[in-house]
Amino acid sequence: MKNSDIQAIQLLLATPKKIAIIPHRSPDGDAMGSTLALYHFLLKLNHQPVVIAPNEFPEFLAWLPDSETVLIFEKNKETTTKILQEAELIFTLDFNALHRVGEMENVLKTLSVPFIMIDHHQKPDDYATHTYSDTAFGSTCEMIYNFIDFLGQQNLIDKTIATCIYTGILTDSGSFKYPKTTGRTHRVVADLIDLGVDNSEVPNLLFDNHSYNRLQLLGRALQNLKVIPEHRTSYITLTQEELDTFHYVKGDTEGIVNYGLTIKGIIFTAIFIENKEEKIIKISFRSQGDFDVNQFARDHFGGGGHINAAGGKSDLSMEETIKKFEDLVTKL
Repeated sequence: MKNSDIQAIQLLLATPKKIAIIPHRSPDGDAMGSTLALYHFLLKLNHQPVVIAPNEFPEFLAWLPDSETVLIFEKNKETTTKILQEAELIFTLDFNALHRVGEMENVLKTLSVPFIMIDHHQKPDDYATHTYSDTAFGSTCEMIYNFIDFLGQQNLIDKTIATCIYTGILTDSGSFKYPKTTGRTHRVVADLIDLGVDNSEVPNLLFDNHSYNRLQLLGRALQNLKVIPEHRTSYITLTQEELDTFHYVKGDTEGIVNYGLTIKGIIFTAIFIENKEEKIIKISFRSQGDFDVNQFARDHFGGGGHINAAGGKSDLSMEETIKKFEDLVTKL
């Protein structure tokens, strides 16, 4: 992060302010961990922070400290719009383009207060006054740790803040197995554990606390798994009917896409999830090695993300979407 940005932010935070902190739509562990870590940090600086998520976050993240204070834009647009309009400073975390917040974008575009972006995705837009953007990091949470250090306030990181940061690093690193997990990442994690993070309980809360219905849905997803061996590709489909059959709740499909990469010889996988309410097919892409799913998602499915993990969507039917995907794969 540039010294000029750090100094400007230090000046902005020198006096108490009303601050809105925003994650991307359908926030994951990194988005919720980073926003809540920053929330607790700003409270210590005597600010009035509020986390406003565009829509609901998964139930498996509801144990995060003070997650119950998070306001949901889609559930109360009038109140959250008023808070945004009264905010003196806006932080946007774990995304770099305003369309990633859905309808909230219409409100954010009308605001004239400073925006601070902290994010690790590719090709950031230029809406922010101050930007800390670096694709070398595997998580925004690791960047939040650095951000607090840049401000000279590392002594304020306590067990609560450390737990939030640890959660985002753990989830976005694939439990420390993705390529962007560095020695520095492990040194940060070691510091977080020294600050009191329960590194055996947090993974249990995130990954080993599933409902029976979620496991049944996972079973159906694996039954639907298809392989295109000649193109080293696999994919999974889940229809709205299948989601309803197993009483889907937000977060139940988290991580299922990764099973497609556990097959020997597969380097590219996807999951296609039907959402009849939004009239779209939601898509997650994963890859191994140098196959760039970020570019694939941008070029063909109106999405983006990282080289090895990205998302997109399709307005076509499930059948038409799968045909489009298979046709594209044969041309790769």
